[in-house]
Amino acid sequence: MRNWLILHILAACCCGCRAEENVRQPKEDVMVVEGHPTTLTCLFDTTSQSPYLFWYKQIANGKPIFMLRRDTFSPGETTTEFKDRFDAHLNVTAKSVPLTIQRLQLSDSAVYYCALRPTVTTVYSAPLQKLYVSCGHTN
Repeated sequence: MRNWLILHILAACCCGCRAEENVRQPKEDVMVVEGHPTTLTCLFDTTSQSPYLFWYKQIANGKPIFMLRRDTFSPGETTTEFKDRFDAHLNVTAKSVPLTIQRLQLSDSAVYYCALRPTVTTVYSAPLQKLYVSCGHTN
């Protein structure tokens, strides 16, 4: 019997401080075996030559939690809670900052979203990228 993690990733634009700035998180469903890695996509548009990209995690009925920041001129920062299994690499040429989660766990179920500005105090009405992790059994 194997334990499966089923990931449903739903996405929409979630940040745009100015008309020329926005992020896109493509919609997709992913099925992953427990303990394996997965990557969440974040594409961005900005006129800035040195963008700052942020990833947040929000558990149901909770506040968004800052996970990490990536930028062009520094290694960025990652909060202690996420240093072990979460990472993102800013690719300015491809205009992407994918979030990789290693050794997926059931507790990783949450809404994940990226932003071009710090957004912990911002409320969004659009749906955000969601990662649902559930265990299933196969024979």
